[in-house]
Amino acid sequence: MLVSLNWLKQYVDYGTLTPEELSEKITKSGIEVDGIDYIARKLSNVVVGYVTSCEQHPNADKLKVCQVDVGTETLQIICGAPNIAEGQKVAVAKPGAVLPGEFKIKKVKLREVESNGMICSLQELGIDEKYVPADVTDGIFVFSEDAVIGEDVTDLLNLDDAILEFDLTPNRADCLSMLGVAYEVAAILDLPIQLPDVTVQMSEEKVTDYMSVQVEDETLSPYYGAFLVKDLEIKQAPLWMRNYLIASGIRPINNVVDITNYVLLEYGQPLHAFDFDLLNSNEILVRQAKDQEDIVTLDGKDRTLQTDHLVITDGENPVALAGVMGGASTEVHEQTSTVLIEAAYFNPASVRKTVQYTGLRSESSNRFEKSVDPNRVYLAGLRACQLLEKYAHGTVLKEPAIFDALDKHEQSIDINTIEINKRLGTDISTPEIGHILTKLRFSYEVTDDDFTVSIPTRRGDVNIFEDMLEEIARIYGYDQLPYTLPANASQPGELSNTQRLKRAIKNYLQGAGLMETMTYSLTTEHGSRVLVSPEIIDDQPEPVKLPMPMSEDHRYLRTSILPELLRTLGYNLARSERDIAYYEMGSIFVTNEKELTKQPNEKLRLSGALTGMWLEHNLQQEKKPVDFYVVKGIVEGLLDYLRIPITFAPKRLDHMHPGRCATIAIGDQIIGFLGQVHPTLAQEMDLKETYIFDLNMEQIIEQHDVTPSYTPIPKYPSIMRDIAFIVDTSILADHIKAAILKVGAPLVKKVEIFDVYTGENLPDDKKSIAYRLHFQHPEKTLKDSEVDTLYSEITESVNKTFNAYVRTE
Repeated sequence: MLVSLNWLKQYVDYGTLTPEELSEKITKSGIEVDGIDYIARKLSNVVVGYVTSCEQHPNADKLKVCQVDVGTETLQIICGAPNIAEGQKVAVAKPGAVLPGEFKIKKVKLREVESNGMICSLQELGIDEKYVPADVTDGIFVFSEDAVIGEDVTDLLNLDDAILEFDLTPNRADCLSMLGVAYEVAAILDLPIQLPDVTVQMSEEKVTDYMSVQVEDETLSPYYGAFLVKDLEIKQAPLWMRNYLIASGIRPINNVVDITNYVLLEYGQPLHAFDFDLLNSNEILVRQAKDQEDIVTLDGKDRTLQTDHLVITDGENPVALAGVMGGASTEVHEQTSTVLIEAAYFNPASVRKTVQYTGLRSESSNRFEKSVDPNRVYLAGLRACQLLEKYAHGTVLKEPAIFDALDKHEQSIDINTIEINKRLGTDISTPEIGHILTKLRFSYEVTDDDFTVSIPTRRGDVNIFEDMLEEIARIYGYDQLPYTLPANASQPGELSNTQRLKRAIKNYLQGAGLMETMTYSLTTEHGSRVLVSPEIIDDQPEPVKLPMPMSEDHRYLRTSILPELLRTLGYNLARSERDIAYYEMGSIFVTNEKELTKQPNEKLRLSGALTGMWLEHNLQQEKKPVDFYVVKGIVEGLLDYLRIPITFAPKRLDHMHPGRCATIAIGDQIIGFLGQVHPTLAQEMDLKETYIFDLNMEQIIEQHDVTPSYTPIPKYPSIMRDIAFIVDTSILADHIKAAILKVGAPLVKKVEIFDVYTGENLPDDKKSIAYRLHFQHPEKTLKDSEVDTLYSEITESVNKTFNAYVRTE
């Protein structure tokens, strides 16, 4: 809903509040203001001018030389607009004016003839072209004769208006009208509201002498009012009305159509105008369409209808789709002299069906679908007649033809001061609640602390006590509600240690460069049997089959996150993504039963899949593809971050590369595995070289120590020594590392493996493993002699334990 503040001020004088201040108050009351737009930037030196003469330019066929009286002087202006003519009153930008787009008006010469200003179109004054009336789209704007020469055009063209865009929830259909917004603003600011006067001067002729109204099914159309206006003149609507329509996003057409649109926006009640002389009948019959019945709508399209569509007919043939769009056969045109104004209430569900079938969604259907105010239907018809009498010089006939079976009564809701305060945690007094109801224009009766509130029909969203509670809370002010919990409420919640740990793990992995995914917990039969962690395989799990699966691809509960994670990775590879690193933390489902008698065990796992380049710097010509050690480093870094010691051991697993796979253990307990997906499986899934890891999160959570700890910053320098051992190829580098740390404790703080070598100058069954040892004492600077002694002890121990010797070259 677009709300013109200049238009709104006709009903509620909100004083000197800026658009920003007003929008903030409205938003705080529960209706979100999506944005603020201004019709045009502030203009100066743009006034009404009178074209006293208009002659052909001596050196240009498409230009005219105009003499324009601007009140204080007469300016010579060159104009190329096709509709410029002598005797017009036009918008003139005098020299010194700055138009939208920072277009500065200066004295210039056009084809050797001086021009002192510019005669402007609406587009040049800042109005969006889609809202400019069709008759002046390609030319300058012409004012009516009553415009005052020399008057600033800002007020005349509503250029100083600001538009608030409301993001309305479906229940607040009352604010799909300017009056509804006025009620809302008046309640928020506690201001009076000025409703329009609908007094109409009517002739002695009766509408019922000319026509009748019949409705076949009153549940589909409980109210239909037909008003007649004779002897009217089709012309432009008054400028102020066109301005407000433009501000609301509607293009002006003519006075009859513009008045129906104006009342639609003002009252929230859609109207339709028929050319009465084209009805070819003295009867309006509202009925359901016949199967395969045709109607040509105002957009010129021939539409075939079904029996659940509601139509307006002339007794025989459809002339409008009820609540959606009129028919082309009775369209108002320039020669129209008598119009029938339809003001009706149509069943929202019926209108919705027609909209869904035809695809015709409009301002009218939008309001009918949400239900209009029963007590405004007749008033909206009167308002349209009043405006047609005044601005189309029509004669309004009395006693409209009406079918009325509409329930217009106001429902009542009982509320209680004590219960309201109990729910809101407030201390609002009974008189304060009464004042809030008065601001909302809800009538009520009060006895002690008990209210019986009558709900106006315009507020169809207020039906129960909780709705009234919301109304009182938002008008009282959400920012005035206590920010502490109500008395006797439980303690405020906080994250558990497990929740904190899970978030910390996700933050670590995202910081390492992995992106989180969320895949289906359901997979194929093949997916339920592959890439299952070895400690789960040892329990001989049985896949859990769904009795009613969504599809064959989602028939089994997963026993591993990895198959669906790899499918997601493959999906993105197929769409030209090259370098991918994903992780997911989620549940798997494990059971040993072939026929389920109880729920499967749900276990928390953490899995990852990586492919492509891990690091790539083109300028430095540096590239690092994902490999086994990248994934191993991520897992090691994560468990080190959690202060959980782990070990790796080579392992041959199904569907994994036989030489690039390892299990991960905490002590003697395997908690997962990592490695390269077997090339055969990768080919089946259209993957490139891909590495994965899978961890038992429940074991990690159990082993994690939540006690805060820290390591003091070293005060003394460390000493590094490198050493390379030649050992049998069957010896694991990590075992030697553990031995070095055991012998070197407490002075050896860290051991790094930085090289493994096999090949030339070494026997086939031998390999060289190089280590970097960090020596450091917490209370002094180590001497070389102390390091040498410990270095020798470490060398001897490793040589003896692993049948190794130190590499000397």
